[in-house]
Amino acid sequence: MTQYETVIGLEVHAELKTRSKIFCDSTTEFGGDPNTHVCPVCLGLPGVLPVVNKTVVEYAIRAALALNCRVASFSKFDRKNYYYPDMPKNYQISQYDLPIAEHGYLNIEVKGEVRKIGITRLHMEEDTGKLVHQGNITTTPFSLVDYNRAGVPLIEIVSDPDMRSPEEAYEYLNKLKAIILYTGVSDCKMEEGSLRCDANISVRPAGSQEFGTKTEIKNMNSFKALQKALTYEAERQIKVLKEGGRIIQETRTWDDEQGITLPMRSKEYAHDYRYLPDPDLVSMVIDREWVEEIKRSLPELPDDRKERYVREYGLPVYDAMVLTNTRELADYFEDCVAVYPNAKTVSNWVMGDLSRLLNASVVGIINCPIKPEQLGALLQLIEKGTISGKIAKTVFEEMFATGKAAETIVKEKGLVQISDEGAITAIVEEVIAKNQKSVDDYRAGKERALSFLVGQVMKASKGKANPELVNRLFKERL
Repeated sequence: MTQYETVIGLEVHAELKTRSKIFCDSTTEFGGDPNTHVCPVCLGLPGVLPVVNKTVVEYAIRAALALNCRVASFSKFDRKNYYYPDMPKNYQISQYDLPIAEHGYLNIEVKGEVRKIGITRLHMEEDTGKLVHQGNITTTPFSLVDYNRAGVPLIEIVSDPDMRSPEEAYEYLNKLKAIILYTGVSDCKMEEGSLRCDANISVRPAGSQEFGTKTEIKNMNSFKALQKALTYEAERQIKVLKEGGRIIQETRTWDDEQGITLPMRSKEYAHDYRYLPDPDLVSMVIDREWVEEIKRSLPELPDDRKERYVREYGLPVYDAMVLTNTRELADYFEDCVAVYPNAKTVSNWVMGDLSRLLNASVVGIINCPIKPEQLGALLQLIEKGTISGKIAKTVFEEMFATGKAAETIVKEKGLVQISDEGAITAIVEEVIAKNQKSVDDYRAGKERALSFLVGQVMKASKGKANPELVNRLFKERL
């Protein structure tokens, strides 16, 4: 592998979160019976005329600005001509030579190194229908077509060939998804097809400046599948070259069961599509004031938010990176800090216990049963000494299961921490009397013996004794 360098570029399609399709008023709602979310326009029936959805253009500009792209002053739609059964018109309305935006970038971090990945272009297009295969795409005896998705608005984001490993491609896609989610233009649900990725990959001798022959892996539907497919394909291409063969420019598909890529068809060039300006759609002159207005409406993006968390809250870079990975998680964190201003403590609970329960329950932060103000209130109870940190863990589990407030659970279950020195002293003295060997061990310098003795007090008090007070009383007596 060290004799060769991998070159990767990604083409990412993000479905825009508009109510209606890009050129008609049919719904974009996911699901529905096959071929029910359609009309004469998105079915391409004779005599119909498309009209561009202004919100699609706005969302495309919004995403472009978040990705540091230059928004064009003049743009147009083109017809991309090819035959495939999921496309009722036999052409796809897309953009070719005058896209809505070009020349952007985003930064990724892999193994402590920051890499700037260029974005060649961002353009708008309509989605195609969906082929439903009876089994594997390469072995299916027949396929069915559902046109519900035909005409759903997409943005295609084409990267420069700047990635040099499957790990970098994974991080790029993750960062791109986070930025798009922050802008609110797409829900990026890969399981529903609203974020899809095609990967172009080639290999070349290490130190070479010329690109090798690339293959394209189509329709990656998960981050892990993307990384696995790119790893396999790089190794396959290197093996072919080492054996004296040549790489064929083609489209391939990833077979997850076999863990291999399989050939689909020879790869077309742009001129094979016979692009031509769409005569039914007028060209667009993009008003600069409108672009500036959209720019002012952008939210604080992940990188800026991460830097602010380090600067204002004093969080470690890792904490800030995890917390800002999604806008919803960052909002949750900030809402909790507004109630309980110790940012690091909040970060520890959000990244630890909360994330564990969310993952185990397959629940997203949006549907979290514990509201940020409830978590803040729980942390206040710990700070006041009302409950111990150990009891707080139990209360937290109950809060997640029931949605009840911490104070309510503490009262219902009688979990208030015992901080009465007299009451705890009695238990401490009883434990000392019953555990002479541990007492002798501690006095002989064995620190672990103290942990055992404290544990006995916590057990006798059903976890309610104030652990700091217990430790102090033992040390005073021993």
